[in-house]
Amino acid sequence: MLRGCATAIISPFHDNGELDEEGLKDMVEFQEREGVDAIVPCGTTGESATLTHREHLRVIQIVMDTKKRVKVIAGAGSNATHEAIHLTKGARDLGVDAVLSISPYYNKPTQKGILRHYEAIAKAVDIPLIVYNVPGRTGSNIAPLTVKKMSEIPNIVGIKEASGNMDQIMQILAEVPPDFDVLSGDDSLTMPLMSLGAKGCISVASNVAPRWVTEMTHRALSNDYVGARELHFKLLPLFKNLFLETNPIPVKTAMRMMHRPSGVFRLPLCDMEAANAEILRKTLADLKLL
Repeated sequence: MLRGCATAIISPFHDNGELDEEGLKDMVEFQEREGVDAIVPCGTTGESATLTHREHLRVIQIVMDTKKRVKVIAGAGSNATHEAIHLTKGARDLGVDAVLSISPYYNKPTQKGILRHYEAIAKAVDIPLIVYNVPGRTGSNIAPLTVKKMSEIPNIVGIKEASGNMDQIMQILAEVPPDFDVLSGDDSLTMPLMSLGAKGCISVASNVAPRWVTEMTHRALSNDYVGARELHFKLLPLFKNLFLETNPIPVKTAMRMMHRPSGVFRLPLCDMEAANAEILRKTLADLKLL
């Protein structure tokens, strides 16, 4: 489903908090010019938790209408299975290539409940589905055995792994079939995981430096690990400092510094602390991104 770099794209807003549709189109065009392989609207980085269902589907529609060549993997998860099915059907009807479905947050389901959640979505909507494991956001972890069971469901095609647990991710890589795609959900782990068999990443940093992140993944896919490693270390300060505060606060702040569409945050997210913003500004300046 994905080889290389997919950008978990931000949702730009106007000063009044409304969706900046022209800014979103500009973002999609910028990402395509810079060579990314896919765009992921309505993920965590896109402030999906603050979008209404109408806005959620509108963001996906704008991305679909604007893109020319990239794949679109739309965020369509929820902590309520029926709501996840509703959003997944909406994304399918808009023509996306796949959906990214976060594991149920807040509920803290058991492994059995997580598996049944994804089974229900996969049965209800015939579309490639990528599972999203991010325990720091959801309060629960998807265990490797559960991932292996999900890999046996025909239209569950991969997982975005953002647990940060290398032992766990290596176990998943060792046990799932070769055609089940494991994608890095942590920019700082993308290159190490690709050396172990991950197919690429769903990236926050590629909002800011799409060409470099894409090149890093493509070098790794070509077994040029020396070149991939050089880019990894070059970008490591950016990978780190884009998480000085809760995502997407730093990345939207960085986009604002670069005079690219960004805009305000929707509460409860708020502006970055001045000291952290200065660290981020220096990082961008050192990479000559300003």
